[in-house]
Order: sequence, then C-alpha cells, then structure tokens
Amino acid sequence: MFFKFARFLIRLFMRSIAVIEIHGMENIPSGNIIGAANHLGRLDTAVLFVAINRQDLILPVAEKYKNHWLFGLIGRSVNAIWLNRFEADFSAMREILARLKQGGALAIAPEGTRSKTETLQEAKLGAAYLAGKSGCPVIPVAITGTEDRVILENLKRLRRSKIVVRIGKPFTIQLAAGKGREQALRQATDELMCRIAAMLPENYRGFYANHPYLKTLTQQ
Repeated sequence: MFFKFARFLIRLFMRSIAVIEIHGMENIPSGNIIGAANHLGRLDTAVLFVAINRQDLILPVAEKYKNHWLFGLIGRSVNAIWLNRFEADFSAMREILARLKQGGALAIAPEGTRSKTETLQEAKLGAAYLAGKSGCPVIPVAITGTEDRVILENLKRLRRSKIVVRIGKPFTIQLAAGKGREQALRQATDELMCRIAAMLPENYRGFYANHPYLKTLTQQ
C-alpha cells in the first residue's frame, strides 16, 4: 500500500519536472534481476521508479539518508535497505541476497555514490559480487540528464529536464571460487561498467573511456 502510493507520488513528481525517454524496455526479463545503472544525481533512483513497473524493487540507499526528513520517509515507504557505503556491509548484502532469492528486482549503482565529475567513476565490486553470488541476470542501465546541476538550472528556469534511460541486454556473471576471486570481481565489474559506458555518449564515459573492453563493444 505504502509502496504503491510512494511510487505514484514519485512518478507524478518526475513527470512534472522532466521528459523521460526510455529505450530497451524489452530487455528486462521477468523474475529476479539486477539492474545496474550509472549514478549522476539524486534523481537517478526516482527515474528507475518510472522505468521499472514492479512492486518488488530492492533499493539499497546510503545510510546517511536514513534520518533525513524526506529521503528517510521515502526510503521507509519503499522498504529500502540502508547501506553503509564506506565498509563491507555484510548485513545489507545478506538481506539483498535473501530478497533476490524471493524473486525481487535489485536496482543498484555500482559506483556507490554520485559522480562529482558527471562522468563514470571507478565502480566498487559489490554489484558484481551480488550478481555472481545470486546467479541473477544483470541489466546494464545508462542514464543521462539527471545531473543535479542540470536539474536545478532547469527548475530555476521553469523548464523540464530531458532524461534518457537506455536499458541493455541481460548477461550473467560467474565467479570461480578460490584464489584470484578479487581479480575476477574486478574484471566482471569492468565488463559491467563498459556495457553501461557503451550506451552513454562519449563525454560521459569517464574512467572507462579508454578501457579495451569498451572499445570492443563500440566496434561491434
């Protein structure tokens, strides 16, 4: 009940301040999935509420927002998982994996925090770990137009922002046990981020702009 009402309000708000284009909806399968997106601004999660029409969304949210008067209220309304971004939060990871096993759809930003440069930054290993541990298909998602600076400038001019969401094809991450696990996680993370980068304009690709795998993807 609270989730539906919160989602309704978020969608109403987003459509009042932005024109949102969504490409690739046909790439989202049913069942438990992991949607991994770049993180440009505070409205990225709200955009996912517009793009993904599911009630079983799993949303990790930075713990610093837990007591915020607005973001804390929204987080509780959508049953968010409060995540400590600065250390290995095993409790949050276990809860995410449990919900995925029940058939939920995880929405996560592998970078862990908003990009100050408004381009891709080096991602953390959490998203790849969850994908490998759960076996869920990963859906790369590329978002443009949600930069806090751009949103605020358009609001001041009473102008709606243009936000574009591109949804890639699902793929799986398999991690072998034993030695070399961290290296395998880094390689899987780089692959995921390059898949996101390939759907972004060149000026958004940042840390991954010259990655060999990205060049392979863009030359196909």
